[in-house]
Amino acid sequence: MDISGARTLVVGATGVLGSAIATALQSEGAKLALAGRSGDFGDLAGTDTPTFTFDALDLERCANLVGEAADALGGLDLLVVAVGVAGFGEESENDVITEQLFTINTMAPMAFARAALPRLEGEGTIAVISAILADVPTPGMATYSASKAGLSAWLTAVRGEQRKKGVTVFDIRPPHIDTGLADRPVAGKALEMKAAATVDDLVPLVLQGITENKRSLSFDLKTAEFALR
Repeated sequence: MDISGARTLVVGATGVLGSAIATALQSEGAKLALAGRSGDFGDLAGTDTPTFTFDALDLERCANLVGEAADALGGLDLLVVAVGVAGFGEESENDVITEQLFTINTMAPMAFARAALPRLEGEGTIAVISAILADVPTPGMATYSASKAGLSAWLTAVRGEQRKKGVTVFDIRPPHIDTGLADRPVAGKALEMKAAATVDDLVPLVLQGITENKRSLSFDLKTAEFALR
């Protein structure tokens, strides 16, 4: 798709990764609406930029936000979802934390995407940040891994459903990147993890994938290389 002029909602735009993607899209001429948990969008939020706040545990709000943003933009061409929380160790292996991880990491992105699909029919893209854990489930991060794998599986199925309708579904599965996410787990203590890539490595590939209507962006731990497909 052509990013220039694309009416774009970036969800998670107050986070490190979401804000970096939004900045890059803005530099390519996208017409942005921004959504975040804190509402602090910094320099991204110009006087004519629609902004919204949400709690990812409130799925109804997630869905309604998409319609509000599309109305403010005069339509919707691109949805980018960059939301998530981490959980580690035995502390994350209980029903309460499991529900929280799946609601934020799996169900909230699904709610945003489902609400966007009718507005994107004919041409449009949904780009969602999942994680390498969808491909490489990791001990000590069992529930977190499962929540990301569930999201990735859903995106794969929806891609097949939407192909004939002209909607591209782009599943982005980066390795561990130092965004501060691991320092704010909902449970447990972060494992010792070395960042395999940087935000600056990832963002240009996300934009390339959107522009070229790619299906997925993955990372090979053995070769330390990204792959767009």
